[in-house]
Amino acid sequence: MYTKMSIIKSTETYSDNIKRLKKVINSADAVVIGAGAGLSDSAGLSYSGERFERYFFDFAEKYGISDMYSGGFYPFETKEEYWAWWSRHIYVNRYMDAPKPVYDELFELVKDKDYFVITTNVDHCFQKAGFDKKRLFYTQGDYGLFQCSEPCCQETFDNEAIILQMVEKQRDMRIPEKLLPICPHCGKPMTMNLRSDNKFVEDEGWHKASERYSKFLRRHRNMKVLFLELGVGYNTPIIIKYPFWQMTLKNPQAVYACVNYGEAFCLQEIQKQSICIDSDIGRVIKDLK
Repeated sequence: MYTKMSIIKSTETYSDNIKRLKKVINSADAVVIGAGAGLSDSAGLSYSGERFERYFFDFAEKYGISDMYSGGFYPFETKEEYWAWWSRHIYVNRYMDAPKPVYDELFELVKDKDYFVITTNVDHCFQKAGFDKKRLFYTQGDYGLFQCSEPCCQETFDNEAIILQMVEKQRDMRIPEKLLPICPHCGKPMTMNLRSDNKFVEDEGWHKASERYSKFLRRHRNMKVLFLELGVGYNTPIIIKYPFWQMTLKNPQAVYACVNYGEAFCLQEIQKQSICIDSDIGRVIKDLK
């Protein structure tokens, strides 16, 4: 959609960009936060390295799995092993707190602003940090929800209680057969409510969040809006990055800010309306505060 020729990086210094972004936040009528995996990585929710080895050393040793992401695609031979892996994965990335207070500090930065969050992250960190649930749109699902694998219905199910049981009772990388989750309506196996194919369930809560996000954008269409993009890569740019560029281009009063370690750039057509900061997100938030 966008060629490399039309994408540029910032030539401003780090301190100048921080000063400018702080001024924009203070004067903005609204702040739209677009968050990707880089934000959670900055908060310490790494899928590899020491954190992976601490919680998945046994799976690494037996199967040669090297990180949490690739482990999610491993063809385990039994459902008991599959759910031992996934219950542990969900527990450490959804129900445990992030090692660093990046989300909490982000909330302190914008809590008094008229804000809305759209994110591809599925770890629930925004709500745990205090962000208003009605100002959040989780586009790709939630580790805290199950859905029917069929699916036989457009419904999701809270999984905290069963995940905690799976983690507590698993032995030798297997959960008890009686804990295998099944759909209460059709009896088929449950799966995570994560967007990976056309079977992803967009339940009533998903649609309400989508509509609230659309209304927020319409309400602030011609106002001073800061589109604050944090840690968004190129896996799914059509969800956050490209729309942020387009909305900034259409609104002369809007500002697009991209904070991303190693991938901070903007569309050339909105260069004068953009702030690109190539740095760790946690450091930037601290400096803004």
